[in-house]
Amino acid sequence: MPGKEEITNWFKGLQDNICVSLEAADGTGSFEEDAWDRPGGGGGRSRVIRNGKVIEKGGVNFSAVWGPTPEKVLQSFGLDHADFYATGVSIVLHPSNPFVPIIHMNVRYFEMSNGVCWFGGGIDLTPHYVNPNDALYFHQALKNTCDRHNPAYYPKFKEWADNYFYVQHRHETRGIGGIFFDHLKAEDGISMDDRWKFVQDVGNTFAPTYTHFMASNSSQPYGEREKNWQMLRRGRYVEFNLVLDRGTKFGLETDGRIESILMSLPPLAGWEYNHQPEAGTPEHDTLLSLKKGVNWLGL
Repeated sequence: MPGKEEITNWFKGLQDNICVSLEAADGTGSFEEDAWDRPGGGGGRSRVIRNGKVIEKGGVNFSAVWGPTPEKVLQSFGLDHADFYATGVSIVLHPSNPFVPIIHMNVRYFEMSNGVCWFGGGIDLTPHYVNPNDALYFHQALKNTCDRHNPAYYPKFKEWADNYFYVQHRHETRGIGGIFFDHLKAEDGISMDDRWKFVQDVGNTFAPTYTHFMASNSSQPYGEREKNWQMLRRGRYVEFNLVLDRGTKFGLETDGRIESILMSLPPLAGWEYNHQPEAGTPEHDTLLSLKKGVNWLGL
């Protein structure tokens, strides 16, 4: 397996490539870069796109941070005291058109000075309106990526995503899931080099998959009703990220840069007391789809 320097440089290149692809697909928006340093060690490059033709707000962040592992992290993961090094790319995109879905991806590497190391990450999709054909396209792309490495990956990591991206206090999934994995180490004949190649493939799956939705959905007409629903769904997204997301908590517990950590939040969101969509409406149908264990591929 390559060392942390080579892994770090690959993640930097992934950030570059994804930003170029998104700018080309958007047509008018461009990324602003904000380089930052972490007082305890390391830093990153936050890149934000705003008010594009398709993307209303989005971020493609790279970071590489290191130093003494915070006590909360040690306790959370059951780790021995040692220094840490963490690097990766994290992405969240909020489109203008309610028929273009929100997407999130994170690919990361974590190691400690005592030799403990692992990979983590995943991709998940949060449509404001669930479209079965889009769900099929998305999950098939992820299954294809997984199957190139291990046929057990997709069902395992899809279930993991269903459980992870679950808004417990709402009793609904954040969206239609995707894949999620963490603490991937060498085991059962799978080397760390194998894990690294898989994580690279996941990272490279992002741009062609999401630009497909940008191209196919961004011209759909919408009105005030759809925008209001989009605000409410963004509100659910905010709730998950601030209350439940481990990445947000890790960033805060390791003294990460707050602007980069909260990059995942939409520019505008809404909450309405006890909002109940009328039965038979697209909004109601979407809520009915936000369940664990949905077989989007029809297998």
